[in-house]
Formats: sequence, structure tokens, C-alpha cells
Amino acid sequence: MSKTQFADIVIIGGGLNGLAQALAFAVHGVTCHVIDRADQAAMLAPHFDGRVSAISSSSMKLFEAIGLGPALAGKGCPIEQIWVSDGLKPGALDFVPEEGDGYLGQMFENQLIRRALYESAMARPEITLHMPAEIARSKADDAGVRVELKNGDVLTGSLLVVAEGRKSASRDAAGIRLTEWDYAHEAMVTAIFHEKPHRSVAYEIFYPSGPFAILPMLDDEKGRHRSAIVWSVPRAEAGVYRKLSPRGMAHEIEKAMGGLLGAIEMNAPVMGYPLNFQHANRITDTRMVLVGDAAHGMHPIAGQGLNLGLRDVAALAQVVVEGMRLGLDPGDAQILDRYTRWRSLDVQSVMMATDTLNKLFGIPGQTASAARRLGLAAVQRLKPLKDFFMAEARGESGNLPKLLQGLTV
Repeated sequence: MSKTQFADIVIIGGGLNGLAQALAFAVHGVTCHVIDRADQAAMLAPHFDGRVSAISSSSMKLFEAIGLGPALAGKGCPIEQIWVSDGLKPGALDFVPEEGDGYLGQMFENQLIRRALYESAMARPEITLHMPAEIARSKADDAGVRVELKNGDVLTGSLLVVAEGRKSASRDAAGIRLTEWDYAHEAMVTAIFHEKPHRSVAYEIFYPSGPFAILPMLDDEKGRHRSAIVWSVPRAEAGVYRKLSPRGMAHEIEKAMGGLLGAIEMNAPVMGYPLNFQHANRITDTRMVLVGDAAHGMHPIAGQGLNLGLRDVAALAQVVVEGMRLGLDPGDAQILDRYTRWRSLDVQSVMMATDTLNKLFGIPGQTASAARRLGLAAVQRLKPLKDFFMAEARGESGNLPKLLQGLTV
């Protein structure tokens, strides 16, 4: 039998950003519906597909503040150093925190984060999960938010949060346009076993054909050393790589690594993701707000995609909670205007910096390569500039929302 259910917030999208947003509201007593068409049981099946995320120090503080600390404790591999180079040539740049400064971040398997978020959301009385569920129609206007599910249930609220990813139907239906371009590359994502220990070092090697990242992971239960690989290659070449046997792919990855970690074997299948740039021309509409990939999709070159989405999550939670304490409706235009002002500059600067970095390191030729090596060497020598980049990697620069400081609002 169908029913109408009210909550303060209706969230479309139950992925990493959507569930984090629900929990960020819930710890402040704000009620949420979360809708997703995916079957969580299938998403959480015990297998490893190679997908990992670099969680910055500030994002980890958010996870702890919304209750994920115990579930994630000891399951992330610390990043104690980031090594950046133009190919495998001399002149590399390495970021190493001062003693006592803590990690630059941690690498987590996406599935571990998803499970922790889902189980925490299931345990919160402020959150009602509708998964799997299909949306028949939705509307957000001055009167409020109304979402009708295909099973007949009607969900109502005061604010619609769109966290359904890059191909957001809700964003498109609201007439929000994208600035976008195609990189004509594909990210090949996998994981490997390797002979030598990684010593908690993340490598970012820039080749003219695209960046190649080696991201440290915890050893497996047998003590085998592991790392994740994110390799950007021209789309025309990606199909050729996908046809290789596991042994053939391991050979190609080992060659690209230049023997950094010794002999390797495959630990996960190779998954491919087309790379493009997407930026919503506005991130709010009447009683609607975009967070995460629905608002911005960027190149994975700096590993900041999820962290940028979690900054959206923290900022939105803060402006909504503070607004509600002043007696404002969660979907009030003043709240959404504050969110826009807070997030727009940060998002734009991170995305354009990432895009510029990708294009700069993609310029072929010896002259361009020599100039890049000189630039890396200059940053290596200038401590203030190096400290700035490390603060960016930790997600600790700019006007941080309280959740990213490990505090509730």
C-alpha cells in the first residue's frame, strides 16, 4: 500500500557522496530520505574490483565526525610521501610531511567506504533508505519537494539534494547546463601485487600519453604487497590494453613503472572509465542543490574527485543546519545562496588547476619536458610553495567547514 512520507531533506543518489550527505545531516538531527536505483546487496558483494580513493586528512575528519571512525580504523593505507615526476627522468618532486604533521591522506578500497556508509545510514533513525527504488516523477518548487516512486510511495521534503553522479537526470530536468569537454582518454583502473614494499609512497608519473599513478594499499592477508593503478591512456589505445591477458597487462604496467616496485602480478580486473571535464553552470535551483559529481566531474590526475564532493557535503550540512537554527526552511533561497558562494570558487579553482596540470604535462617534446623538470625542481626548493601544495593534498586549505575540521556544527 502506497504512503506519503515527509523528511526535511530528500536525497537522490545513494553513492558515497549521497550517503555521506545523509549522515552529515543525521548527526545534527536533520531527517532525510535517500533514494537510489542500485541494489546495495549487489554493490556490497565480497569482491575487489580495483577501485580505491585517496581520502585526504580533512575528509577523514569528516568521516570520523559522522560516525565512520570505528568502521574504517586500520583499513586505510597511509600516504606518507607523494613522488611526482616527468616520466622516469631525474628532477622529481617529493612531498614529505614534517615529523609530527601526520599523513598526507589514506588510501581506501571504495567498497570498504561504501559498506561503512551504508551500515551507518541503516543504523540512523533520521535516515530512511529507499534502495533499490525507481523514481516515477519529481518536483521541487516554492511549495516544497515531492518525489513519487514507481512503487506508489510519495516522499516529500523541503530541499532536494541531487547526488546521482555525472549523468544526473534531475540536474538535466532542471535545465542546469554543463560546461564540458572530452579528454579523449580513458582511465584504466586496477590493482597489483608487487615484489618490493611501497613504503607508503604514492607515485604520479607523467608521460606524454597520460599520467600514471601508483597508489599504496595495505598488504593482503598473506602479506603480499599491493598498490592500485590509475593509468590514463588515449581512448584508441585503451581497447588494445583491455584485450591483453592478465600476464600481458602486468608486463605493460611493470614496464610503465620502470621497475620501481619490482616484479608484479594482477590483483584485480582492469576497469575503464572515459575521462572528461564537467562543470555545472549553476549548482542550485528552486529547493534543489547539486553535490559531488552531479555538480563537477574532473580528471583523476590529482585524486581529488571524492574529496571535492565531500567538501560539498560538509559545506551544505553546515549552511542548512545553521539556517534551520535561525528558523529558516532547509530549502530557503538564502541558504542555497550561501552554499553557492562558499563552494563556487573552491570547485572552480581545483577543477581548472587539475585541467591545466593535465594539459601541461601532456605537451610532447624535449623542450616541454625540460621546462617541466625545471618547474618541479623549483617547487622542490621553495618550502612555502611546497607547503601550500601539501595543504591542498590534505584538503586543509581555504575556509574549511566544521565537519572537515572534525567538529559538528
